[in-house]
Amino acid sequence: MSQKTNHRREKLSAGCQKPAAAGTNLTGMSDMTVFAKGQAELVEVRPGVHAWVQPDGSWWLNNAGAVTIGTAQLVIDTCATATRARRFLEALGEATGMTPKLAVNTHQHGDHTYGNSLLPGTTVLIGQEKMREGLRVDPIIDGCPPFWSPVPDWGDVERRLPDVTVDDALTVHLGDRRVELRHPGGPAHTTGDLIAWVPHERVLFTGDLVFSGLTPLVFMGSVPGALAAIDWLAGFGPEVLVPGHGPVLTGDDIGRVLDEHRRYYRLVLQAGADGITRGRSALDAARAVDLGEFAGWADAERVVLNLHRYYADHHGTELDLIAAFSDAVTYHGGPLTTHV
Repeated sequence: MSQKTNHRREKLSAGCQKPAAAGTNLTGMSDMTVFAKGQAELVEVRPGVHAWVQPDGSWWLNNAGAVTIGTAQLVIDTCATATRARRFLEALGEATGMTPKLAVNTHQHGDHTYGNSLLPGTTVLIGQEKMREGLRVDPIIDGCPPFWSPVPDWGDVERRLPDVTVDDALTVHLGDRRVELRHPGGPAHTTGDLIAWVPHERVLFTGDLVFSGLTPLVFMGSVPGALAAIDWLAGFGPEVLVPGHGPVLTGDDIGRVLDEHRRYYRLVLQAGADGITRGRSALDAARAVDLGEFAGWADAERVVLNLHRYYADHHGTELDLIAAFSDAVTYHGGPLTTHV
């Protein structure tokens, strides 16, 4: 491939909780256009670095992205359904004129991986060791249980596992640029998380270590591990942060959202400790929590799932996914809402 990357200015959707301010954009230009709620959009956050933002970022609506330098392209995550994955890859191809040589999954969850099979067959897919195993045994790709409404239909996706696995770190070279794939060192959102750090452009793709303006989820990871990962992420000093869900962050919003995560995780840790001391179930512990500043976040029922993780780790037991999601549905008052 010999085409140069087309550094066309893409447009950011207003469907995320906090769109970028009018009159600015993420590449330093001054003509950002804000679209109507509900549209997924490709945003060029730095020359050759794109984020795919899917409003409203709630259940199954993730962000993805890509780094395109010279004749090389690395895709970062796909999407939950065949339709959404195709939209992302078609928009990316139109913007860059490229076919991805490489792709990486930031973790195993289906909203970031089920669209893997829509990548070209020649694309080399990278993932963390534990992420690959998690996706290998994931039963939800074969049919989503009725914990959500409407029940998602993935379309014509197939399970596609990473071709290359990494334990702690791997550097991908795209022309004269580096993309550093790093594991946080322990369980956080999941046991197999990876971030993609583009140091020259100071852009950080966090996967689901960060939820921008939505309730974080750590039921397959660790509450204290997720809290520790926030300080680890801050240490990169990003100028642009692409979260796993929700709006792209720049400037002071990065520190603000990371601080919100710290406070939320400390709330969950305190609620878990109190619940165990008082002999409460995870569901009852969740019901006793005053979410306060976090009450307005989408997917508040995740506090139940996060407390199930805390309880399982405290007792040294495996997490019962069916029980955890059944309790989340009870807390929510019915099936969980998704717009996928």
